[in-house]
Amino acid sequence: MSQPVARVTPKRPVSPELVSLKMSAVQRARVHMLASLLLDYPDADWFARLGELRGYFADLPSAVRSALEEFVSLALEDGEVAWQRRYVATFDLKRKCSLYLSYYATGDTRRRGVALVTFLEAYRAAGWEFDSDDLPDYLPAVLEFSALGDPEIAGALIASHREGVEVLRTALEDLDSPWALVVRTVTLSLPPIDDRTRERFLDLVNEGPPTETVGLSFLGHLPPFSPSTQESL
Repeated sequence: MSQPVARVTPKRPVSPELVSLKMSAVQRARVHMLASLLLDYPDADWFARLGELRGYFADLPSAVRSALEEFVSLALEDGEVAWQRRYVATFDLKRKCSLYLSYYATGDTRRRGVALVTFLEAYRAAGWEFDSDDLPDYLPAVLEFSALGDPEIAGALIASHREGVEVLRTALEDLDSPWALVVRTVTLSLPPIDDRTRERFLDLVNEGPPTETVGLSFLGHLPPFSPSTQESL
C-alpha cells in the first residue's frame, strides 16, 4: 500500500545565521558603500570601476575581503553580457531575491505605500533627499545612505527591515548565486538578529512576501536623493 501524500509541506532548512564581525564605524561604512555599488545593475560603468574598487578591500576583515574578492573575480570571468543576464534572472524574476526591502514584509499590497514613505522620511530626517528612478527601499540606495548619511537613522532603518536582508541572503545562497557573497558582507556588518526578527525571517523564507497586487501610483513622484557614490570610500 502506497504512503499517503503529506497534507502539510514541511519547512525547508535555511542557511545558518552568520556571526556578526566586529568592525569600526569606518569599516562598516566602507562595507556598505562597496555593497551598494556591487549590488547595483552591472552596466559598462560598473565593470569599468571594478578594478578600482578592489583597492578598498585591503583594510576590511578577512571574511569580508575574501568574499568581495571572489565576487569581483567571478564577475570579470563571466564578462559584461553574461553577468547582466544573470543579474536580471536573479533579481528581476525571483520574488525572494528582490532588492526592495519593504517588499519582503508587505509584498505588492497597500501597506507597501506606507513603508516607502517611511524610507523617504528617514532620508529627510538625516537631511537627504531621494533623487532616483528606483524606489526608496532599493537596497543599494539604503546601503549608500548607511555609508554616507546619519548612521543612527540608517541603522534603525535597516534594523526595521532586517528580515528582508536575511531572506535575500538565504535565497541567494540557495541559488548558489555570486551576489550572495556581497549580501553576506552586509549581514556580517550588522548586529545579531533578535528572536522576533528570526521568527519573521523564517516565516518569510518559507512563505515568501504577501501577494496582493495593487498599484503604487498614488505615491506620486518620488523626490530627490543623495550625495554621490565613491567619494566616501
